[in-house]
Amino acid sequence: MRHPFFSPFDPHRPERAGRPGLRRRFRPIPVRTLVPNLITLLALCAGLTAIRFAVEGKLDIALGAIVFAAVLDGVDGRIARLLKGTSRFGAELDSLADFVNFGVAPGLILYFWDLHELKSAGWIAAMVFAICAGLRLARFNVMIDDPNRPVWAGNFFTGMPAPAGAITVLLPIYIEFLGLPKLAVVAPVTLVYTLIIAFLMVSKLPVYSGKKMGTRVPPDMVLPVFVVVVLFFALLLSYPWEVLTLGTIAYLASLPFGWLSYRDYERGDAEAAAAAASAAGAGEGPDHAVPPPSPDDERPASLH
Repeated sequence: MRHPFFSPFDPHRPERAGRPGLRRRFRPIPVRTLVPNLITLLALCAGLTAIRFAVEGKLDIALGAIVFAAVLDGVDGRIARLLKGTSRFGAELDSLADFVNFGVAPGLILYFWDLHELKSAGWIAAMVFAICAGLRLARFNVMIDDPNRPVWAGNFFTGMPAPAGAITVLLPIYIEFLGLPKLAVVAPVTLVYTLIIAFLMVSKLPVYSGKKMGTRVPPDMVLPVFVVVVLFFALLLSYPWEVLTLGTIAYLASLPFGWLSYRDYERGDAEAAAAAASAAGAGEGPDHAVPPPSPDDERPASLH
């Protein structure tokens, strides 16, 4: 005779009262929902490996691992949408991986590289960068479900995204690997630069996302796109520090254009709202005018 209380792990536990013997069955998880999560875990492994090589002093390999994690982070979301395998679990896993890959790992790399010469001040700068990355990711998770956001707002990030912040904040190391002499002011400049990038991540600066780019490619542009992608990765592997330096500077220079584009969208919405209000006001003609009160209706204001 079975005990009247069932273990939560008992496969013969009834699902609800009145239906004894009913086994709880879980639906098999589609493979299309597992693939994006596996890519996210691979990116997390790359971020953790970057921390290891930074501790060992192999900064070139650590930077390569961060770039690899950023590439995987840009791929997993597109693959999830392509396979229709998006899930809440995947979104939370992606945020946790981004915090490690693009918040903790870059901060530690900068600290082990040069910020440690500033003692506690350098550690505070690295810590502030990691905290700002976490705050930026938390704000993104909250704002993504905002029903009041206009449709065009999906083309922009609020603040610099964490992967771009990680690639951008490592610019001083790229410059050193180009062979430029290392001066005594490098550490203080790196500290200020790190804090600026951290502030950009938590700011409300509109940054063009580019998420909707690459969803459709015209047939006559397929081969040129292949050539451009292959050429880019060939240059990145052959001249990594030159490509990363020029790409980071170009990205920083493009930030004002995203803000200007956002202002144009806002201005368009304001003009459309003003036009709608004018049209509604024009519809109230003489037929809709309120007739003047008659002498019999004149009463003390307190009675109205």
